[in-house]
Amino acid sequence: MNSFIGTVVQAKVTDENDTAYFVQYEGQTLMVDKMEPEKPLHIGGLYEGFVYENEDHHLQMTRFIPEISYDQFVWGTVVRTRHDLGVFVDVGLPNKDLVVSLDELPTISRLWPKKDDRLYVKLAHDNKGRLWATLADQAEFAAMAKPYDKDAVKNADTQATVFRLKMAGTSVITDDGHLGFVHPSERDQEPRLGQHVKARVIGHLRDGELNLSLKPRGYEEIGDDAQMLLAALQHQADHTLPFWDKSDPEDIRTYFGISKSQFKRAVGNLLKQRIITQQPGEIKLIEDLDDQAED
Repeated sequence: MNSFIGTVVQAKVTDENDTAYFVQYEGQTLMVDKMEPEKPLHIGGLYEGFVYENEDHHLQMTRFIPEISYDQFVWGTVVRTRHDLGVFVDVGLPNKDLVVSLDELPTISRLWPKKDDRLYVKLAHDNKGRLWATLADQAEFAAMAKPYDKDAVKNADTQATVFRLKMAGTSVITDDGHLGFVHPSERDQEPRLGQHVKARVIGHLRDGELNLSLKPRGYEEIGDDAQMLLAALQHQADHTLPFWDKSDPEDIRTYFGISKSQFKRAVGNLLKQRIITQQPGEIKLIEDLDDQAED
């Protein structure tokens, strides 16, 4: 294999045609797109750039040196999938997307990354010298993770990218750089590798990770009638209304504009979510909604 593939080298200019310059390095001819150099290259001069195999399987050099290397991880954007090969990610190379091998991807294909998902990768090569992208492991994410203020993140909404799928749950890193974990009980379905998800903080784990949920808060799951009832309660100074499930149907319709059966379903929903209490003659918020959101 060519040991210099995936590295930055200086090569001697030896030839050109209408579209490309050609440079020599360790006995190999590399192509340079003629649109790249800021000034014309001259035969015998030196040109420095990053070496890779382009999509036509020719050795190419580019002066637009990518951040990715054999030691440096970057976020690559998924551009397409080939189920017999893996997923292609854009890491900043001209006319070349790198493949993350199917050997590194979930065995269940529906959990593979989709277009525009993101993977944290660095360079790797096989024994034929072909460049690949390889995924960062848990240790890499732990090394890059930032500490968090427990009080500041309490019950906070956050955005995160999935980087590991296990039977025990889903590992993510938030956009703020904090490690997080989602237990299977805190998701309606398993997210994809590389998927960007909306989550909320529900606690803290002993290893310093955020305990996250992908499920909506209880009050976010209630129906329109329950939302209206909740809003009415919040507008009362004492968060109490003189109605309950045995109130007169006409009184309910006059005040809320809904039937008694709709009212009872809404009350039942709010009771189930532990947002209100009910006693003869009244319903009442258990506590302010901002505090209730922690449930």
